[in-house]
Amino acid sequence: MRRLILKGILSTAVIGSTLVAGLAFTGTAAAQGYPNKAITYIIPFNAGGESDVSARFQQMVFKKIAGVDAVIQYMAGAGGAQAWSQLNSMHGDGYTIMGINLPHTVLQPMQKDVGYKTDELTPVNYFHYTPDAIFVHKDSAFKTLKDLIDHAKKNPGMVTFSGSGSNSSNNLAQVRFDELAGIKTTYVPFSGTGPAVTAILGKQTVAGFNYAPSAITHGDKMRMLAVASEKRMPAFPDVPTFRELGFDLVGGAYRGLSVPNSTPEDLRHKVSDIISKINAEPDFKKKMEDGGFVLTDITYKDMPKFMADKKKEYAALAEKLGIKKQ
Repeated sequence: MRRLILKGILSTAVIGSTLVAGLAFTGTAAAQGYPNKAITYIIPFNAGGESDVSARFQQMVFKKIAGVDAVIQYMAGAGGAQAWSQLNSMHGDGYTIMGINLPHTVLQPMQKDVGYKTDELTPVNYFHYTPDAIFVHKDSAFKTLKDLIDHAKKNPGMVTFSGSGSNSSNNLAQVRFDELAGIKTTYVPFSGTGPAVTAILGKQTVAGFNYAPSAITHGDKMRMLAVASEKRMPAFPDVPTFRELGFDLVGGAYRGLSVPNSTPEDLRHKVSDIISKINAEPDFKKKMEDGGFVLTDITYKDMPKFMADKKKEYAALAEKLGIKKQ
């Protein structure tokens, strides 16, 4: 009997190790031939926004870099949460990738149950961000950031900033800027970048905390006072950074790609490598920089530290917005 039990244990161990080895081999074999068919690229927002624009630019060079096409689909709803909550139910074979955004995927689950948790998502590459920037109407009396700050100090709460929604990157930037400048302003949330810019153009607000690319289409009607990029942007060489002006404010809406959590490790690296190569493609790089995007190359291997830093940063600011972790 003892021999039979020992034999059963050994057989189970052999079967288990064979299964694990088989799964590892399957993942490796899939990666070796990857990709060999079109990849579905899901955008969790409506067409026309910054996520869509950058994906379309990527699509133009995707086949050149990866050897296959990227087919863009849209799954809009709940500020991206509708798509992100379904991502892990999709097949993790490397042929389904999805746009992912910060601070959205950190702040959304903090506020309420949105169908996913931040750590349940699997970002593999963050490839750009659109810097926050302060805009005023072209006819505004505020010619510089100092002009605006001086006015805000004399009139606490009277300077109104439009922005793309509550608890967005724009909102976080406004809170951080108030803290750094020692002022008190009022944030007025709108349902997106478009309406927030319209508020500036219609002089419904004194200014706006919006994304830098807004100046591409509305630059003749608005004045950008400062931008939250690390260095001056090629598209706006005359606009100073906040850092130049003495305020350590860098950031915006970060955009990247995520895969279902069942995707094998080697395929996660493969997807990340494709995106990094696209980022380095000269034509793509020029289109993005001309469009007001700042390219980054945060790869899958860099993701743990990057996400840990971002979660810490956003959690500290969330408290100032009255958001308490669920």
